[in-house]
Amino acid sequence: MPKAIFDKKNVLVLGGAGFIGSHLCEELLRESKVICVDNFISSTRSNIEHLLKNPNFILLKHDIIEPLLLENLSELDAFNLKFQGIQEVYNLAIPMNPKDFEQVKIQTLLANSYGTKNALDLALKYKAKLFHASSAVVYGERIDEHTLFAEDYVGALNQFSPRSNYDLGKKFSESMVYHYNQAYGVDGRIGRIFRTYGPRTPLGKGHMIPDFIVSALRGEDLVIYGNENFTTTLVYVSDVVDAILRQIKLDQNIGAVNIGTDVLIRLVDVCGQIIRKTNSNSKIRFEPTLLFMSELGIPDITRAREKLGWLPIMTLDKGLDKAIEYTLAHEVLLGVNR
Repeated sequence: MPKAIFDKKNVLVLGGAGFIGSHLCEELLRESKVICVDNFISSTRSNIEHLLKNPNFILLKHDIIEPLLLENLSELDAFNLKFQGIQEVYNLAIPMNPKDFEQVKIQTLLANSYGTKNALDLALKYKAKLFHASSAVVYGERIDEHTLFAEDYVGALNQFSPRSNYDLGKKFSESMVYHYNQAYGVDGRIGRIFRTYGPRTPLGKGHMIPDFIVSALRGEDLVIYGNENFTTTLVYVSDVVDAILRQIKLDQNIGAVNIGTDVLIRLVDVCGQIIRKTNSNSKIRFEPTLLFMSELGIPDITRAREKLGWLPIMTLDKGLDKAIEYTLAHEVLLGVNR
């Protein structure tokens, strides 16, 4: 039987100092005590610095490819783990910076395998619900600009692709979640997160929107890694967090859920909006595509809409405003150097 909950739930967020993870920690703190775990391979302490004064939040520096023995840590005494345990585990621990892709190949494989296993073992130990952050990459390449990927689409991936450590790694990690459920009854929920933007996305690491904003503020060229026809979907980070929380709160596990938007946009149009919003004289330049920068598929979000009651509500116009405002407010910390 699950252990009794005292004043608030105890939740564990793996990769909690990352882009999406830090926003998730903020929302969880409204109703829960949060144990944030991160190794800072693709994240930064500044993402969660403002949370450290909260007595219901604690940061542990740890690489989840190694087992995590929470009950041995005296700094967690206030969480009463011996009596209360953990109620929810969120696994978002994965290296995520496109420009660092080649340097973290093995770490990515290990995070998708050992890291997922250790997350599942923690959920099993504490009889906790688990949310596992998967990705649009499990579907493989986009078919065309009209075909939407529903959750039952199997997809086709090449195990010898230079990207397979991430793409097939994500697919393998989903299989681990499925089989832990079948073998041990672990209640693991899978969210397939599509291309996301918003405050705290790492700068200078190949992420589209923040790099465009910084380039515009500096008056430099906005570089698109592809051609003028490059299209993508973009979902704002607060909408992603909302979907995650709705999925974990469901009494019934409904299987994998696409978390994204089905609105396809041209990157040149996004760049144009950013240039106008920042009153910049920047130009748009095209460069050869990066290994990790591809035209992902378009999600069918019917399941999220019907089962979670969820739709992305942040418009691109307002989302870009918020991302620009964040960059301006933190330009010294972020090293914008205009």
